[in-house]
Amino acid sequence: MPQPGAVPSELQYVLLLFALLVVPQVLRRYRLPAAITSVALGAGAGLGLGLFFGDPTIGLLSTLGITSLFLFAGLDVDLDELRESGVVLLQHLVIGVVVLVVVTLAVGPVFNLPLRPAVLVALALLTPSAGFILDSLGSLGVSERERFWVKGQAVATELVALATMFVVLQSTAVGRLSIAVLALGALVAALPLAFRIFAVQVVPYAPKSEFAFLLMVAVLCAFATRRLGVYYLVGAFVVGITAQRFRKRLPAIASERMVEAVERFASFFVPFYFFHAGLGLRREDFGPEALLAGAGLLAVMVPLRVGLIALHRRLALGESWRESARIAVPLLPTLVLTLVIAELLRARFAVGPAVFGGLIVYTLVNTLIPGLVLRVPPPEFESPHAPHLEVEFGPPRDAGSLAPPAAPPPPPTAPPTHRGGTGLDA
Repeated sequence: MPQPGAVPSELQYVLLLFALLVVPQVLRRYRLPAAITSVALGAGAGLGLGLFFGDPTIGLLSTLGITSLFLFAGLDVDLDELRESGVVLLQHLVIGVVVLVVVTLAVGPVFNLPLRPAVLVALALLTPSAGFILDSLGSLGVSERERFWVKGQAVATELVALATMFVVLQSTAVGRLSIAVLALGALVAALPLAFRIFAVQVVPYAPKSEFAFLLMVAVLCAFATRRLGVYYLVGAFVVGITAQRFRKRLPAIASERMVEAVERFASFFVPFYFFHAGLGLRREDFGPEALLAGAGLLAVMVPLRVGLIALHRRLALGESWRESARIAVPLLPTLVLTLVIAELLRARFAVGPAVFGGLIVYTLVNTLIPGLVLRVPPPEFESPHAPHLEVEFGPPRDAGSLAPPAAPPPPPTAPPTHRGGTGLDA
């Protein structure tokens, strides 16, 4: 029975919807990512108000959020594009594996961790969150060329990281790992068959059902991989990649409209995932040890990651340091995978607040860096007050990507133009 004066649960959910869907968007004008605002709202609700902790509804909405986000990331994977830049991406992955080994060997003694949790910590520190990064590129003002490289490197790195995480979590025994590999292989093999049956038996009689089918398959596979012990995101990501490969047989399943629909669906539910992650934070996660660990990780890992990517691209492609940095900086956010791994480390390996809290501080700050460093004003403020914004924020970092489109040439029969004669300068 509700306490006298208590806010009804229905009103709490309404207020939560408003807070998650409106407040983060308002704060984006200050270059604060919506995900960070949602985490902060969750921490405030849990630590400050004692609301929604252990709420099954929030847990379900959170699962839909992480599932749709990784489904979107999988749908956005273009294997042909990855093959076009295969040599450079392969070099990037080799460097990444070497760095992963080095970081694993370093964090183990520093945090007094066994090998398996040390590998997970290294993955949390090094792996860019592809889905989150792809969703946020539009607000960073990157050019098409920069978007191509950021997308390719983020997706390729995350593929390797998910495979590594799968092996690490299932490596307690050879038998368990073998069963998990077989189960995942069976899931991957069954997905194309499910898509074919749907294309032949359902689509002709139920047009426009592709979105519901894709989403439900992603949710089912996400729960299947969760049962395998590798979290929801692996199953959803695999479904997205499979749908992309099935595009020729069933074009609507991975069309641009479908990708946009999944992205919009994710944009509604993903805030609940970050809110749920904020609810799981505790006061001791931000104690002196956690803050010191987070500061140390930021001081070492951010320059290391940016420097390695910039150096590799300078040697492999001959880019300037500035051009390479514009690829490296958007790859810094590790938010989603770090939150997932931090939760796994606490639940399965009972890591202390210094490790858990240090990872949280590290990922929250590195997620803020691209918007602060690239200093791109929000799109809605660019046009009406362009001169003012140029003074406030400085000239665009990439003139090719941020400059307004050139005016079309006059028709061949038009007389020679002169200032003020065509109205184009008005």
